[in-house]
Amino acid sequence: MTKSNFEKITVQTTVHAPVEKVWEYWTEPKHITQWNNASEDWHTPVAENDLTVGGKFLTRMEAKDGSFGFDFGGIYDEVKVNEVISYTLGDERKVTIKFNGQGNETQVIETFDAETTNPIEMQQAGWQAILDNFKKYAEQ
Repeated sequence: MTKSNFEKITVQTTVHAPVEKVWEYWTEPKHITQWNNASEDWHTPVAENDLTVGGKFLTRMEAKDGSFGFDFGGIYDEVKVNEVISYTLGDERKVTIKFNGQGNETQVIETFDAETTNPIEMQQAGWQAILDNFKKYAEQ
């Protein structure tokens, strides 16, 4: 598949917090390690983030029992503080996250190119679970 043929998947949520807090919690490694997992039996022990165009990010996601883990990373294509982040993953897939703040609420809309290994529904459910976990963390 060429990079232009990836199917797009969108997940979203509304976080009951101002966009400045949502942005900080989304981008700061000390926060990323607290929310970046799809279920309680996973965690993110490492997060690195150079939030600049051309900058790299890397998160290490692992099962808490040590049975499996993987690195998730990419290079930033666009960064507009409190508005949008887009990046390219190592396999050329694109991801865009939009932050629409209005008062004490922020809508987070994440659109990503599907990979070809797992079913679309599984990918959407996994990314939505991580986003839901982010919402829960950011609203604390």
